[in-house]
Amino acid sequence: MRILVVEDEAKVASFVKRALEEEGYAVDSCADGAEGLERSRGGSYDLILLDVMLPARSGVEVVKELRQQKITTPVLLLTAQARTEQKVTGLDAGADDYLTKPFAIEELLARVRALLRRSSGETSGMLQIDDLMLNPATHEVTRGGQRIELTAKEYALLDYLMRNAGRVLTRPLIAERVWNQDFDTYTNVIDVYMSYLRTKIDKGRPRKLIHTVRGSGYVLKAES
Repeated sequence: MRILVVEDEAKVASFVKRALEEEGYAVDSCADGAEGLERSRGGSYDLILLDVMLPARSGVEVVKELRQQKITTPVLLLTAQARTEQKVTGLDAGADDYLTKPFAIEELLARVRALLRRSSGETSGMLQIDDLMLNPATHEVTRGGQRIELTAKEYALLDYLMRNAGRVLTRPLIAERVWNQDFDTYTNVIDVYMSYLRTKIDKGRPRKLIHTVRGSGYVLKAES
């Protein structure tokens, strides 16, 4: 899942970005509303974390503009303003949720997970392909009931594959959704991580789930 953080307080932006990356999300960030609006228009993000008080354009102006342009990406507003009417203004502008500063990172991550579940249409929250199961809430991954330990980036890659099961994913598409905008698409990092994931998910098992589509990319699917 790819997230955009629009926050002009450098310490807050760095803290939030690091926490999200540790959870396996691909994160981009910027520090003013005008740039945040421009990046959001691209439609490549699964969630936008948007500070209310920003240079150039306020967070409320940004989310209002996005909704007027029919961009439905979920938006979580972050602000030090705690008055009820200020929250109502942000929600009425089109924001999906509102978190008041200072906040506990655990609450932020829980709200992020809830918004991503809602936007993806998940109900139980569990992802399952064959006997492979992934719990987005706990990051627990099992296959055949056996727990599999993954690094944050391995988990993010598997999460993306499982949410797009049966779909061939090209390397540029994987780079866009799992890594951030600074990722060098000319390296073999994706292939290396896919190899790591295959070793943990498929090695020693009669049914392989991760498949290479020569000349195209990768697909996760259960063999018939």
